[in-house]
Amino acid sequence: MLKVLKQLHLPLWLLLSCVLATLWVLLSPEAGLGRVSRLTNSWSDSTEDSSPEHVCNCSGILQGDVEALEQAKLLTITKEFHQRIHIPDESYVRATQDCRCVDIWRVHEFCSILNFFSSHFIYRNFKLKRKYNTQPLSEEEEDLPLAYSIVVHQKVQSFERLLRSIYTPQNLYCIHVDKQAAASVTAAISAIASCFPNVFMVSRREEVVYASWSRVQADLNCMAHLYNVSSQWKYFINLCGQDFPLKTNLETVRMLRSLWGGNSLESEQMPSGKKHRVTVVHKIVNRAMETKEAKTPPPFNLPILSGSAYMVVSRGFIHSVLTDSRIQALMDWAKDTYSPDEFLWATIQRIPGVPGSNWPNSKYDMSDVNAIARLVKWEHHEGSQGSLQAVYPLCHGRHVRSVCVYGAGDLHWMIQQHHLFANKFDTDTDPIAIYCLEKYLRQKALADVH
Repeated sequence: MLKVLKQLHLPLWLLLSCVLATLWVLLSPEAGLGRVSRLTNSWSDSTEDSSPEHVCNCSGILQGDVEALEQAKLLTITKEFHQRIHIPDESYVRATQDCRCVDIWRVHEFCSILNFFSSHFIYRNFKLKRKYNTQPLSEEEEDLPLAYSIVVHQKVQSFERLLRSIYTPQNLYCIHVDKQAAASVTAAISAIASCFPNVFMVSRREEVVYASWSRVQADLNCMAHLYNVSSQWKYFINLCGQDFPLKTNLETVRMLRSLWGGNSLESEQMPSGKKHRVTVVHKIVNRAMETKEAKTPPPFNLPILSGSAYMVVSRGFIHSVLTDSRIQALMDWAKDTYSPDEFLWATIQRIPGVPGSNWPNSKYDMSDVNAIARLVKWEHHEGSQGSLQAVYPLCHGRHVRSVCVYGAGDLHWMIQQHHLFANKFDTDTDPIAIYCLEKYLRQKALADVH
């Protein structure tokens, strides 16, 4: 074996770590397939009860209890709490080291016994410690696999909690990490992805500039990758690292079945205040968008609709995006517009013949409130309870670019909405909001199973 180890040309510390990890599995008195089975079922436990957030009264928070919310707010404003909550990027690299050990054993195959045990024990270690769901919870979910694109540029901790909350082994997850992201972010997310056969880094990464075409291209790269890697998934959902689900996977599957092959995304008439985005050429200058001359009209006289960067669409919709000549021409035309992600998908959704689309007539307009794709609180639409003009209640967190970054006080209202996901969450702003929402979803998923 020593001779084989020398031939691997790997750092000594990594080789020793892999050997020790495997020996621990082999020699541990608790080792055995029964142990793995019990650990797999540990998903039935709630989120980490030893974490700093566990002192919160999540049940009270979700019910809007004033005292529970005040206690949570007092906790989140303390520096000590945030220091205890924060997980450095490097910690994820260390925590997922066992996943890369498995790759070493499998690639070189110098010991079938080690391969067997590493695949059954070590490979699952990170997933088990973090309590990922390692098996489909129902046939209904298994029969409708989903494909996710997740675009990330920072905050590994928020990303990992998002992945854990939506992870099931039958789904596919394509991760796009911005080329500009810190090296520690890329390394940590790549390490996390290495623990899952159905989670992968996109083959082509973009340097994403705000409001430019690169944001669209990031999703397109994942779309193509997901479409080519499997023909089994039925619906595509795109996310960013600061999203979080409001529904369990089973609830999501049932809502998608109710669409009967249709799509759900914001798509409505372009407000006059946004029309300059598509009538004037925009170019990137010093990493900012600068306006130039007037643009030519869109191809095929397509009506340009307004919408969101986020969508819930069928596999047929993605096929059209990748192959339809009308859409290819539209995308070429859109590359020098401002924030094309906020009109491109909305426009494609109204092109006749695209699977799951609606007619471009205004009678088929759909707002972000009515679509199931994403729940977002815009500052200018917020208002006090009882206000006739407000679309939703005031934000209990803080605002970034006029978007509410949710606090625990938003959960009571949020879980009553029909949307699949909400944006934005941030562990640096209010980790309790994420903790209680994740706990709520896990308990709900288990209640549905039993």
